[in-house]
Amino acid sequence: MSGNNKSCRPSLRFIATGIQVAVSMLALSAVASADELHVLNWKGWGTDLPAALEVFEKETGTKVVHDYISSYPETFTKLHTSPGYYDVIVLNVAFVNQAIDEGLLEAVDVSKLANYKDLVPQMRDVPTLVTDSGVYGVPWIMGATSVTYNTKTFDKAPDSLEVLWDPKYEGRVCWRDNPEDSVRFAALALGQNPDKPEDMDAIGEKLRALKPQIKSFWKSEDEWRKLHVANECDLSIFWTASADKARSDGMDVQYFIPKEGAIAYRDALLIPAGSKQRDNAHKFIDFMTSKQFYKSWVEDGGAPISSNAMAMEVLPADSSART
Repeated sequence: MSGNNKSCRPSLRFIATGIQVAVSMLALSAVASADELHVLNWKGWGTDLPAALEVFEKETGTKVVHDYISSYPETFTKLHTSPGYYDVIVLNVAFVNQAIDEGLLEAVDVSKLANYKDLVPQMRDVPTLVTDSGVYGVPWIMGATSVTYNTKTFDKAPDSLEVLWDPKYEGRVCWRDNPEDSVRFAALALGQNPDKPEDMDAIGEKLRALKPQIKSFWKSEDEWRKLHVANECDLSIFWTASADKARSDGMDVQYFIPKEGAIAYRDALLIPAGSKQRDNAHKFIDFMTSKQFYKSWVEDGGAPISSNAMAMEVLPADSSART
């Protein structure tokens, strides 16, 4: 879940992930059941919200089965090793063109999506999702990756990324285990463009200087929450919606946008090539972009920014996502 640059082509960096995923995929059937819709996403990232799935399954008679990822390279490996198994995937917009180039996606029939007309044009009508050969992705949500602070440690919010390098918080920073975020935040701290960093040597030095600050690396929201509950983190890289949810659950955490800026992310809903559930896939995508679904996600305790302009009114006025 990072910004809007285009990822590099597949390379040797996929091999380790591929070995792990290939072993786990042996347990998956090559052909999905006729009454099951297979969804690939991060765990706890909206599409598996129990209250919403109950409504969708009741309306369609189709059971939604989730498989989870811990990285986007894992998504690509799963699509390559089990073609036709998945029916809907969630992918950061930055990776969609790569997935198209690799033949991993089918065009979406937007005439089957009642909510498509209500999606924010600046998120919907973009070349990363819409090509000359069709619409390959439906924008779903957007948000920001920024910095959280422990309210038991800080009397007031910091205002700069430099707080992450402050020796006062040595061994008290929890960092997302993601190379893109690492490079982007170091670039921001140095005043470089995070989408097109011009001095990687300086970024490398900045990240090496961060090493004494790091208490732990985390990959998932669940890992981050456990670290905070254990009082391991005074500062952390985190997402707007997840920070809202942590606050609503009574955690001693607050979120701030540094003066240097933050990283925006955009996620889309897509149909993998070979899906056996195209009709239900379109129904699921339409449901996921509906005001009805978004209301359920907000009520569950924190949601990113919806691509549906009609849905945004259900966000609380003090929500970080709405702000």
